[in-house]
Amino acid sequence: MDDFVLPTEGYLSTNEYDGNWISTLHVKNFHFLDPQPDEIDIRDIAHALSLTCRFGGHCMRFYSVAEHSIRVSQMVEYPSRLSALLHDASEAYIPDIPRPIKKHCENFVGIYKKIDSVLLYKFGATCADWGAIKKADNRMLITEAKALGVYNSEWADLGEPYDIPISGFGWSPRKAEQSFTSMFRRLER
Repeated sequence: MDDFVLPTEGYLSTNEYDGNWISTLHVKNFHFLDPQPDEIDIRDIAHALSLTCRFGGHCMRFYSVAEHSIRVSQMVEYPSRLSALLHDASEAYIPDIPRPIKKHCENFVGIYKKIDSVLLYKFGATCADWGAIKKADNRMLITEAKALGVYNSEWADLGEPYDIPISGFGWSPRKAEQSFTSMFRRLER
């Protein structure tokens, strides 16, 4: 192993990503440190969230962020539903970090907030009852955690789980993407 040389041809140089962008399916370049409204596409959001598993993948079966977002939006009053549907949309552009870790990642949280503000502005989803959305999100977290075998008693102060049937949790990515897009189209202004 002493004569091993790291190959350089065909590999990314350190300058390849100086523009701080990621490639997306529909828009192609998304500048996560300086997001622009024209770089945000609901198709990218629906697709990426439908393929992103909640709880960092630590659950009994696949359960997407897209499905979670739909369920949260159904738990708030109509004027806040679009905002609730989009409350985790920034995760389409940068992966989520579980809450206990996220509180130690100040710069990461700032990037999330910047993306959130641009995408909520783009889709006209800035006027909402954010307290109600947060409460619904927390209650849905408890509901999902119990349904998916990852409930932790330390979350008990987040609220009571919803009294909804949990047997249908875990849509396919295709169903989650189509359902997310359909709900967005019904709610967009």
